[in-house]
Amino acid sequence: MPLVRVSMLRGKPPAYRAAILDNIYEALRDSFNVPEDDRFMVLSQHDPEELVFSRSYMNIQRSDDFVLIQLTVSNTRSQEQKQALYRRIVERLGADPGIRPEDVMISLVEGDKGNWSFGHGVAQYVV
Repeated sequence: MPLVRVSMLRGKPPAYRAAILDNIYEALRDSFNVPEDDRFMVLSQHDPEELVFSRSYMNIQRSDDFVLIQLTVSNTRSQEQKQALYRRIVERLGADPGIRPEDVMISLVEGDKGNWSFGHGVAQYVV
């Protein structure tokens, strides 16, 4: 059920971008018990004037490899599960495609289970 949106600066090759999406999906499977094939993801590339981010907010030094990950999920997970997910995403992206932990920002947006329709105009999680 997660909807994943990734924003990054333009210019990385297809394999790099695919590794980001694959590893976020696997982290969701590891930490949030997301079922197989529950994969809805958007990756957007931006010119520098279109993706504005602080290079030093909270004393974290960010580079041009910065990725902004927004996850929209149902509000059914504990804070411990959320922390585990954040750690797992950073670990996996560090291993492949090699993104520094400082360059990974994650925003989790939670909503009610009734806010999802996967087709046919039906809220499948509450039927």
